[in-house]
Order: sequence, then C-alpha cells, then structure tokens
Amino acid sequence: MKNTRSLLFSTAVALSVGLSARTFASSEAPAVESYQQVTNSYSFPLGDFRITALSDGTVPQDLYKLLIGTSHSHTDHLLDREFLENPVEASINAFLIQSADHTILVDTGSGELFGPGYGGKLLDSLASVGLKPQDVTEILITHIHTDHTGGLVRDGQPAFPNATVYVGAPDLKFFLDPSNAQKTGYAEQYFDEAAKTIGVYENLAKVKTFGEGETILPGIKTSLHPGHTPGSAFFTVSSRDQSMTFIGDVIHVAAVQFPDPNVTIVYDVKPEDAASVRKETFGDLAKRRELVAAPHLPFPGVGYVRAEGAGSFSWHPLEYRNRASR
Repeated sequence: MKNTRSLLFSTAVALSVGLSARTFASSEAPAVESYQQVTNSYSFPLGDFRITALSDGTVPQDLYKLLIGTSHSHTDHLLDREFLENPVEASINAFLIQSADHTILVDTGSGELFGPGYGGKLLDSLASVGLKPQDVTEILITHIHTDHTGGLVRDGQPAFPNATVYVGAPDLKFFLDPSNAQKTGYAEQYFDEAAKTIGVYENLAKVKTFGEGETILPGIKTSLHPGHTPGSAFFTVSSRDQSMTFIGDVIHVAAVQFPDPNVTIVYDVKPEDAASVRKETFGDLAKRRELVAAPHLPFPGVGYVRAEGAGSFSWHPLEYRNRASR
C-alpha cells in the first residue's frame, strides 16, 4: 500500500519529464517544445470581494499511474473525447480573495518542492497583480498536500510572514502526527512535507483550525468533506447575494472524472469516500448553478458544473472578459 500511496504529483512529474521534449535527427541543435507562459492571473468581482485566480504553473501527470477504478482503454476513450492523450497537464491554481480589510490566499501551490520548472510560480503571479507576500493577511488551506501547502515556505522560512493560516482541524491532526504513516499505510512523504510547510507556521503559533460550518472570516464559511484527506475543506464566499465555492481536490482530471466521478486518485486517503464526496458535490453544485473554483482544472479553474444524466457531469469555464467594467 505504501508504494501505491507514495505517488504524488512529484512522482507523476518524474514519470513524465521525458515526454516534454523531442529530439530530431539533424545536424542542428535539437528542437525543444516550449509552452512557457507569462505570469497568469484572472480577476473578477464577487459582490464586495475581488477574486483572482493565480497560476502556480502546470505539471505533467501519467494517468495510467495516477488513476484508480478505470482501465487504460477507458481513460484513453475519455481523453480522446476532449482531444487529449496521456500524459496530461494539471494546473496548479491558487486563488486570491480581496476585500477592504483582507488579502486572502486559498492554497499556496507547490513552492520549491516539485523541483525547478514544475510549479513554484505563485509569487510571480502574485507580483503580477501588484502584491507582495507580506501583503497577504490570511491563507486558507483546502487540505494538507504539497501542491497546496508547498508555497507556504521559502528556504525553510515562512513565505508569507504576516499571514495566519486556516486549515481543517482533522487534517492538521492527521498530517502533523508522523505515526499515522505506520497506522494507516499512507506514505511518510506526506507527513515529512507537512512538517516542513504548515508545521513551520504551527510552530510559530500562526495556524488556526476550523470545523464544519464555521464562519472564519467575514463572508467566508467552511465545510468539511473527508475522503481525499481527513480534513478536506470547502470555502464558500458570499457577498451581496453572490457566492462561489472553492472545492479543493474534489476533481483532478476534468476529462475523466466529470463524465465518470467514480474514478479516484492514488493519493486519496479513502478513495471510496472521495468518490462519494465528488458525486454529491457535483450534483449539488449543478443543481444550485454555483460558481466553483478548483485548483487542478485548466487555468483559471473557475466555472460551473452541469449534470448530464446517468451520473455524468461536465465542466463549463467562467465567461472570459478582458475590458474595463461599467
């Protein structure tokens, strides 16, 4: 079980790096595919809040190694419908919530922990919207995995020196107790990385935990959805009759898990519970036509879920706008 559980995004990166470039038989220098982008952000209003999606970059994923509850042929069929093939790129998105009194990050990306070229772009994206790390007042963590907490630290020190970190109480209890690796079979890597990231803030008494249904900041309410991790959390932001929900890792691979939400991921702590949460969440969001923000859907990762019948769903990105508001 440990070998299976130890496949994180970093493992997927190692499996897929060799596919990122092609070498041609030529006397000239080898041609290298480049998808390098400028720093990414996308902002829009939500009542009295300003919401901004911030890109931390993308990482390649070998879905044959990553997904559970599907065959290679089924995965390939679903990818082909979306004009994709394995491996696929996963976005790492963080989100900014700004009000008159607060500058809040939802998740922090992978930081330095995936290695050069894979993630680690959050601070650049933050700078592109005119903000410095010290401007961040609060950080909301959807769950304690490296691609959500890695950006908390830089060179072992807090990257956001003035921020208070909010995290679900069950996640903090689970991941800061390394004995849970032996008790559960979940890979030690997760616990080591938790100690090096959110553990730094915990040691400085800069972490606040929450439970189900708490209003942790004005206009921001929590809900807990254990499965992917014991304390996986949603944050629902509401202002002036508008709302949206930040759903964390309920969804990783849009092309596969929207049409077939029973497909799970090797690093779900409890895969069956994760699948149940996904189906219930998609059904609820589709019924309410709720705006959603997701960390691993193609940037900016904001949009709507629609029910397609027979337990299948589809994703519809937020309308793109690039003009002055009236």
